[in-house]
Amino acid sequence: MFVFVCAGCGARLTIPLSQVALPAHAHQKYGNGIQLPVLMESGTFAVEPEPWGPPWRRWEETGPDEAAARGIYAPVSALSDAEPGMIVIAPGDTRGTVLIPEKGGGYCCGLDWGDSPNMACEVCGLPVASRIDDCSLWQAVWLVPNAVRRLPAGNAGNAGNARLSWAEVLMEAKATPPIEPITRWGSLLGLDYWWSWSPQWEAAAGQALAHLLAASGGRPVTVPHGLVAEVFQRTLDALLPAVQPARRAVLAGPGLPAPAGDADIIFVPIHPQTGKPWSPAGPAASTYPVPLPFGVWMWMAFPERDLPLRASGSMPAGVLRDDPPAPRPHRLFRADPGTFAHTLVRLPEVRVPWLHEILENLTHHKRTGLF
Repeated sequence: MFVFVCAGCGARLTIPLSQVALPAHAHQKYGNGIQLPVLMESGTFAVEPEPWGPPWRRWEETGPDEAAARGIYAPVSALSDAEPGMIVIAPGDTRGTVLIPEKGGGYCCGLDWGDSPNMACEVCGLPVASRIDDCSLWQAVWLVPNAVRRLPAGNAGNAGNARLSWAEVLMEAKATPPIEPITRWGSLLGLDYWWSWSPQWEAAAGQALAHLLAASGGRPVTVPHGLVAEVFQRTLDALLPAVQPARRAVLAGPGLPAPAGDADIIFVPIHPQTGKPWSPAGPAASTYPVPLPFGVWMWMAFPERDLPLRASGSMPAGVLRDDPPAPRPHRLFRADPGTFAHTLVRLPEVRVPWLHEILENLTHHKRTGLF
């Protein structure tokens, strides 16, 4: 485990933290006026390897050559000139920091990236982090990499960050439900929520859809029936031509049988600590892997059912109570367009004309309800 300290004076800025993979929804902007929860679990941190946050440069100021050198192969609205390696933590895990009042601009319902960094070391006043808690953004604190230092947490060393095996992850990690209640920020009507597709699932699907299209080679793709098809098949059928033969995508990973020989694409889980995708052995090792956050993959691979619960109290022995399932969303599933574009521009395959055209027409696809 580690603590982060101020690079200026050495004051401690966080509680002891263990490193985990950067969430797929780390930079997601969801809906309008939506109250999103905290991005990171308490006691964890993740690192953004790319530059992120202000200052920004518009695409016209950079150009394709510089962007390609940074691993971006299609135009984006702007590129960050910040130091790479931003560290994201839960806001409640900070210590010894204060908000900078004059750096509170650029927000709607809370703090945004507008005047970042907006947090300083309480001891020496060095700007060390950006607190983000505006509506439609995941609540987080992003530590500035050149303003902090990472040190072992006392005698704990790296013990709290020991890598789990895939078998251990399968036993200990939690599945992420695909449907959850969504809350509007500051409703005047009191408790204001509705059941919707999970923002985490929409971000994960946006990331995976970019890989699916890149792996398709311009041919149709079929996915397993059920929830996986509900998430991907409608959009795949709309974006890819109806020619044959189709490429077949299947779920693969720890606890599942080895992929069949006719599988062209495999959905695989991302290790929640390292961020590296699961890799099969044998002939399937050359199959195109489509990464999914472990919690999303686990629910797809081992879906949880609405099981009846044994009654208690005065109910007769052996009588079962069938609790109603969570309400269904009122709309079809849509992958997150921002996460989709963020992923697709970082895949070299986006240079292929038909795939680049999908990216250019993303606004149109959003209007038609595909995203």
